[in-house]
Formats: sequence, C-alpha cells, structure tokens
Amino acid sequence: MEIWVNPACSKCRSAVSMLDAAGAEYTVRKYIEEPPTAKELKAVLKRLGLEPWDITRTAEAVAKELGLKTWGRTPADRDQWIDALAAHPKLIQRPIITADDGTTVVGRTPEAVQSVLPGS
Repeated sequence: MEIWVNPACSKCRSAVSMLDAAGAEYTVRKYIEEPPTAKELKAVLKRLGLEPWDITRTAEAVAKELGLKTWGRTPADRDQWIDALAAHPKLIQRPIITADDGTTVVGRTPEAVQSVLPGS
C-alpha cells in the first residue's frame, strides 16, 4: 500500500494514524517533494475512476494563478490538467491511498481510509 501525503495536512496525518492503528504496511510518498509523473497520475486517476479536475485543489493560490476555474473539463482538456498537477503537486487532493489490490481512494474521510484496510 502507498499513501501520498503532505505532512502539513491534517487529513494526511489522520489517515496515517488510522493505517498505523490498523497495523497496515504502507509506504509514504511525500508527493510535494517527490511529485508524481503524468503517467503515474493517469494510472491513479484510472484506479480512482475520476478525472484530473476531480482531484484538483482549485482554492490553492497556484490554481488561481493558472486560472483553473476557467479551464475546460472535457476529454480534450484532460492532458492539460494532468500536466498542471504534475508541475504543481500542491494542486493534488490528498491523501491518495493505493492498496495492494489496486483499490485507490482519496482518503479525506475515515470511511475512505477504512475501505482500503486489509479485511475491510
């Protein structure tokens, strides 16, 4: 299992605490320091069943600088969004957890984190 975290994020810290309490084995990826590539983002989005704009933090300052709220949200716009997430990882919603079975969630709620724990 891998969890993408920003250590400054309370939701990330909560998710890590839940994983620890459950005795889950996982790898932490500090995705601000080690940003995912466009290829990795595409794979995670496929597992999530979401589009890049669905996991974008549009209230971030860089989102406003880029004018993301005015960007299109069609298949033709997808790569532009993915490139923006790869170039500006702060825009990525967090934490993202990928379980060993391929299940992937945005772990912003305890229920989402629980859903990827072994035996859930």
